[in-house]
Amino acid sequence: MIDLGLSKIALIGVVALIVIGPERLPKVARLMGTLLGRAQRYISQVKSEVGREFELDEMRRLKKEFEDAGQAVQSSVNEEMAGVETDFNTLWNTKPPDDGSLALPTQDQLAYKAKEFRRKKVLRSSAVPQWFKHRSGGKSRVLSGAARVARFRGHKSSHTFY
Repeated sequence: MIDLGLSKIALIGVVALIVIGPERLPKVARLMGTLLGRAQRYISQVKSEVGREFELDEMRRLKKEFEDAGQAVQSSVNEEMAGVETDFNTLWNTKPPDDGSLALPTQDQLAYKAKEFRRKKVLRSSAVPQWFKHRSGGKSRVLSGAARVARFRGHKSSHTFY
């Protein structure tokens, strides 16, 4: 960059005053200022356009990377779906075994299973003896709301209201 100190600027000003003259020096200085401003604006516009071009190139590169990644994912999904489809078709087209392992249960089998389920449920629910339920505070019978209030309220004579 040009190294302009205060002494060099003063020397340029004295030479311009002598060459241009005192009556035209303000007009020339104003013209030089406007030209210098225009040049600075032009340079800043060029810099911003170059920056935008770099950003645009970066965005294009990122877009291409995302598109490539999307295509890779899509192709892998398509390959997996094709594999699943072929597996499904092979399973669909195979015949089931004739040994009766896939047959529906009969009414007798269903009734037996229901009876066993009820028996196991009764055993599970009655596994705790009544004396333990009373001792631990568990419910042994259902009380109505009025019975619960009467049980926990106590005698009417013990409560006096003023």
